[in-house]
Amino acid sequence: MSTPADPYTLAGWRRAVAEHYARVRSRAGDPAGAAEEFRAARGRLFAEHPDSPIPPARRAAWRGPSWYPYDRAWRIVATIDRGAPRERFEVALAADGLLRCTRVGYARFAVGPTEAKLAVYWLEGYGGGLWLPFADATSGAATYGGGRYLYDTIKGADLGASATRIPLDFNYAYNPSCAYDAQWSCPLSPPENRLPFAVTAGERAPP
Repeated sequence: MSTPADPYTLAGWRRAVAEHYARVRSRAGDPAGAAEEFRAARGRLFAEHPDSPIPPARRAAWRGPSWYPYDRAWRIVATIDRGAPRERFEVALAADGLLRCTRVGYARFAVGPTEAKLAVYWLEGYGGGLWLPFADATSGAATYGGGRYLYDTIKGADLGASATRIPLDFNYAYNPSCAYDAQWSCPLSPPENRLPFAVTAGERAPP
């Protein structure tokens, strides 16, 4: 990854995001209230922070991310299946070179009668981190065509995975930065993580 224009403000952005998710984890007994607080804080961060993916010329008129209404039915705890073969692959990131990641398991869950799974990846490199992107039947229509993220722990997006279980609260599904501005380079969801149903929760496609 190339050195950012201002490493210090970018570090502040990541610290703020990590704090937002820490508050979500601390309010497990009030998921709707935690989501409301999270969305307001994310909106302020995007509108005010110098490292926002919203181009400066658009920030004054920007009204914040567009979200589906909070729906507790999309707050799911999945079981981690470690039996999946560990497969390493690379994702090209234009100016940022290659992103290397490894599948480290599957998050298995059910939506009504439908059994589903999402691969969980480990981002290689110094320190590493969990990454869980996905696409679904809304991708390219109501939501961003390249898919959305649930986890990117390198950047603080962490809903509280443990060694055996992983919360998949789709109400926090969010767009990668490239959904807002093409100058950003983002890894998109691999084909194996496309769900066959519509996830009507989380962040919608930007206007």
